[in-house]
Parts: sequence; structure tokens; C-alpha cells
Amino acid sequence: MELPTLLYLLLQLILISFLHKTTAQFEFLHSKCGNITYTSNSTYQSNLKTVLNSLSSTTRTTDGYYNFTAGKTPNKVEAMVLCRGDVPVNTCRLCIRSSAANLPIVCPNQKQAIGYSDNCIIFFSDNSTFHVVRARPLWALWNNKNVSTIHSFNTTLTSLMNNLQIQASFGNSELKYATNKTKIAGSNETMYGLVQCTPDLSRLDCVACVRDLFSFFPQWFVTPTFVAAGARVITPSCNLRYEIYSFYGNVTDVGSPPAPSPAPLQTTPSAPNRNSSTTLVHTRNKSHRTIAVIIPVVGSLVLIIIMASICIILRKKKQRKSASNIDKEEIETLQSLQYSLETVKVATNDFSNDNYLGEGGFGTVYKGKLIDGQEIAVKRLARNSVQGDVQFKNEILLLAKLQHRNLVQLLGFCLEGEEMLLIYEFVINNSLDSLFDPMQGSSMLWETRYKIINGIARGLHYLHEDSRLRIIHRDLKAGNVLLDADFSPKIADFGMARLLNIDQTQAVASRIVGTYGYMAPEYVLHGHVSVKSDVFSFGVLVLEIVSGQRISSFQIGENPENLLTFAWKNWVEGKAWNLVDPALSPAFSSEILRCIHIGLLCVQHTMADRPTMSAVDLMLSSASVSLQVPSQPAFFTRGHTPSNLQAQRDASDQSSNRLLECSINEVSVTEVYPR
Repeated sequence: MELPTLLYLLLQLILISFLHKTTAQFEFLHSKCGNITYTSNSTYQSNLKTVLNSLSSTTRTTDGYYNFTAGKTPNKVEAMVLCRGDVPVNTCRLCIRSSAANLPIVCPNQKQAIGYSDNCIIFFSDNSTFHVVRARPLWALWNNKNVSTIHSFNTTLTSLMNNLQIQASFGNSELKYATNKTKIAGSNETMYGLVQCTPDLSRLDCVACVRDLFSFFPQWFVTPTFVAAGARVITPSCNLRYEIYSFYGNVTDVGSPPAPSPAPLQTTPSAPNRNSSTTLVHTRNKSHRTIAVIIPVVGSLVLIIIMASICIILRKKKQRKSASNIDKEEIETLQSLQYSLETVKVATNDFSNDNYLGEGGFGTVYKGKLIDGQEIAVKRLARNSVQGDVQFKNEILLLAKLQHRNLVQLLGFCLEGEEMLLIYEFVINNSLDSLFDPMQGSSMLWETRYKIINGIARGLHYLHEDSRLRIIHRDLKAGNVLLDADFSPKIADFGMARLLNIDQTQAVASRIVGTYGYMAPEYVLHGHVSVKSDVFSFGVLVLEIVSGQRISSFQIGENPENLLTFAWKNWVEGKAWNLVDPALSPAFSSEILRCIHIGLLCVQHTMADRPTMSAVDLMLSSASVSLQVPSQPAFFTRGHTPSNLQAQRDASDQSSNRLLECSINEVSVTEVYPR
């Protein structure tokens, strides 16, 4: 028998004997079952088993957030699990498997249920769960100890939570998690805080969700006479916690028991009673039994970690070597574009910080100058990244075959050792993101913006119809449009591009990539990718350029808005100029309003209703071309998130003690890696 097989069998035997001893780590601190039930052996039960099995068997190791969907309404099931941001991958996986196995037992025939342990939250429902704020069910837990300096504690807590909600909301689409600590004014104690949102939420939704939770603090555990020394509040979409001891960043990998809490924790129903005797207390005998069980398996755990690490390292090296060989074989025909590593190091002064330009897709970008004086931009892709490998190959094989004035020019590449480098022409005016800078954006006149819109349209038209290949970009956004010295746009970052046959109109993606806000609904929801996916992204870009604001942070006055909703409502009411950046001159009103009209045509919900880029190019170049009346855009909302949250809270409050109860406490999108 081969050594790897022996190692595998030994690991299995040790793991089987060990798993039941570590289950206590993942026991639910709280679970809540919904009121609506399903019948045994029904389609809903089958779909529920499918999503829970998918959660249990997932091998993704990105950020500890996983979601799965099965079936169609009324038997559709959406499930998600969110591990705490500092929980190691193996511990996260074990928590997921344990939670997915136990939740159907705790809630044997309910269509909605939530389970919460120290390491992860699991939730499934027959209602929409992804990209919406699920503020219920809600659960709270607090430390029954009162603090001594109430006023300064309150002030410190409010400041800490305000900062953490902003930090978490600015996280990317893979992780919205923030922790921090601060000294309590007038005290020697330190306060530790944590805020986490599910990564599918927008920045504004994350902030709204956290603020909703924090609004309960004065009712439960922050009053003029009592402030709990520690507390946490949990919902499917977000959670927060504070303590006067360090509780994050010290989670060890699978096998280590959780640290005991320094004080008993009080749990309560929706009408809290701090004098209740219901507390989470571990008896001394139980603690002794736990220690007696743990000690014999420590040696086994160490052996598991060592042997598993060896196997993983050997496997990764083998995979990476194989992948590198394949890449080199496929790129051999492009030898004329290959640069030596030494040449690139000299050009960038060995990737000096002085030459740092910013972060690109899966890598860092540096400015450089070749010996002949030509300025270049070098993207240094992240090492040991499978996605980086894919992007590297994609960019070379696509851009080397494309030539258009509105596409960034790939000058060459370098593949030596662990280095994967892409060399582009240097574009002096950075990206279209500069439009959203208050100083630079206000100075960008309409003539320049219109030139940019036209250039992007021509570039996409070339990709979709005029090049030798039919290419869908899949990540068109302001940050991926570069501006040269004349402010002519150049579409960049083809690492996510999808190649179709020349007679093919659409495909189904096995995983969803891109940036939320720019992705078309049929792509986000069902994985359907087509040229109309890029048309949708272009429409969003047009509305951003006209308004001078990002879709992710669009607001009018003090009120946050949905860009597509605001544009549509005002266009229907004949007030489309309300969308326009105040810095733009009314002298170009007809041209600007026409662009808003074209943008709305591009973001229509139904894919077939959107124009092709060749039609858009014609609309922009000729004012005599008549425009159709657009229909309602995708992702249309009828209210602001905060008020929706309030309505959701009110509805829950009026129902019998249900989900507000605070006992103390790529056809279906299964893989989402937006950036």
C-alpha cells in the first residue's frame, strides 16, 4: 500500500475518533424555527436536503461565506452559512458540517430556521435571502455584569460601533468583517468590538443592518443605570459583539476547545429580565470531564495537523507545477511578447514602492520605464493564486489577439519561477474612478465624459461583433476603464473575460464573477452570460458618468438612493435632469438627456429588451436615430433600506412572539466570487 494511502487511512481513523470530542465547539448557542412547515417527502424537503448537503460538502476556502439555492418557487430553498471572520478554514468547515446536520434535527419540518454557534451562523428559508437585508430572526445575549463607569462606557461603545460598521461595510464582496479595540475613557479597561455582514450586502445595506441592531441596545443592555459588560446581537444578515476581554483573533484550528467566558452570560426573551436566573453556566464537573476528554486527543490532533499539512503542501506543489507547465505550453507561441524578469525589475526599480500605482485584479500594479524610454505598467499577479493563474492566461491569450484604440494594449508578459507579470502600455490619467473624486470629477467637462462614453461603446462593439473572437468582458466598471493623455478610454482587465463561439449568443457560467451593481440580473441569479451582460454594465457606467457618482454610494442630498431606481423614477416623471451632475452645463442638456435615455435602455430587466452595442454605438453617433421607450430597470426598489428595515421590524413586532424573539441569546448561483 502506498504511503499517501496509509496516511489517508490513518488520518481518517484519528479524525473519526476525534470528531465526536470536538462537537461541543459547534453546539448551537441558539436556534429558532419558523412557523410555516413542509410535509415529509415533499419537493421542498428534497430541495432542503440538496442545499444542506451542498453546504456540508463545500470545499471552497475563500472567506467563510457560502450560499446555495435549489428549486423554484414555491419549493425554492435558499441557504447560507457565515463563519466568523477570524475562524480558520478547517474549523469553519467543521462548523458548517455540524450545523447543516443538526439544524434539520432541531427544526424537523420548518421551512425557515437559523442556528448560531460561536464559530458560524446557518440560515435557510423559502424566502429571498441573498442580496437583501434579513433583519429577522434576531437573537441577543449579554453579560449580566454591570460596568462601573456607565457614561464613559456608553460613549466609548457608541464610538467603537460607529467606526466598526463603517470598516465592515467597506469590506469587499468576499468579506465584510471588522474588529478593533479601544481604551475606555476614565478606566484601565479595554473594550473589544466586532461587526460582520454577509458579503452579498451592499455597503449601505450593511450599515443599515448594523444600525438596526445597535438601535436595540438602549432597550436591552445600555441604559442610564445599567450597561452590560459584554453583549452580542445576531441576525442572518449581520451581527455585532462587544466585550471587555479579547474574544477574536485567537481561534485555533480544528480540535482546540473554545476559551471559557470570563463571566456568566444572560439570555433573555423579547421582554428582557436582567434578574432572571437563566444563565449559561458550565458546572465544575462538566469542565473536569471536558478536560479529561481533551488531554488524550491533543497528541492525535498535533499528528493530524502535521500529516495533513505535509499532504496539502505536496498536493499543492504538484498541482501548481502541472498548471505552470500547461500555461507555458499554451503560451510558447507568444514568445515574441515575453520579457525577462531582470528587464522588468530594472524597469520598476525592483518593484519599488515609489513606483506603486495601485491594486488590479488579483495583483499589484507598478509603473516602469524600459531602457528605450517607453513607460509601462506592470501587473504583478498574486503568487500561489489559482485565480491569478487563470487571469494571467486569459489576459495573454485574449489581448495578444485584440487590437483596438479603446482597448488597453498588452505589450508582453513574464513567467519566471513564481513570478507572473503582465506588461501594459502606461496610461497617464489612471482610471475612470477619478470621476468620483470631488476635485477631479468636478473638472471633467461633458465633452470629455461624452468622449469616454462613446469610446467605451466602440470598444465593447469591437469585442462583441468586430473582433476575430466574440468576447464578453464580465467585469466592466469605472475602475477597469483607463484614460490616456487625451482622455480616450481604454477597456482593461480581461482576466474575467468569457470567450464565445462566433455564432454563440450566450452561455451558462459555472461560477459568478464580477462586481455587484454592474452585473445583469440574469447573470447574478442564473449564471446566464451573454453580450447583453456587458450592455447592462455599460448602462450602469453611463448613468454613473452622467451623475458623477458611483452606483454603490449614490445619494441625493443627505439621502442614499438606488441609482437605477432614481434615474427611472425621474425619467418617468419628466425630471431626468435631477440625475445630472451639478457640475455639468445645461448647454448640453439634449445630449445629456439622450445619454440617460440610452443608459436606461441598457439596464432594462429583460435581456432581450436591451440593445446590442452596435445599436448603442449608432444611437450615440447619430442624434437622428429614434430611441425606444425603456421599461423598468433591473433591481428596481420602491423604498430606502432603512425604512424597509423599520417596516420589517414593525411587521415582526406585531406578530405573536415570533422571529423578533430574543431568547438569549451556475444555473442556480452556488458560487459567487465578485470583486
